[in-house]
Formats: sequence, structure tokens, C-alpha cells
Amino acid sequence: MNVARTLNNWRKYRQTVAELGRMTPRELDDLGIDRGDIRNFARKAVGF
Repeated sequence: MNVARTLNNWRKYRQTVAELGRMTPRELDDLGIDRGDIRNFARKAVGF
């Protein structure tokens, strides 16, 4: 993987974590995500 792609994936990962972190417990529950699983979910979403 090249550096630009790695940096882009890292940015997407951080953005996903931030967006999910701002959600209420109800919104996360609607998506089937526990607050403790946000980082794992974000990793899967960007392909880490």
C-alpha cells in the first residue's frame, strides 16, 4: 500500500470514529453498534 492511500485510509478511519462518537446511544443501537466497538467498526469500514 502506498503512503497516500495509507494516509487517506487513516483520515477516513478518524472521521468515522469521530462521527460515530458523536452519536447518541439510541442512534448507535439503531445501527447495531456498541460504543465500545466504534474503533473496530471503523477499522472494518476502511479496510484495516
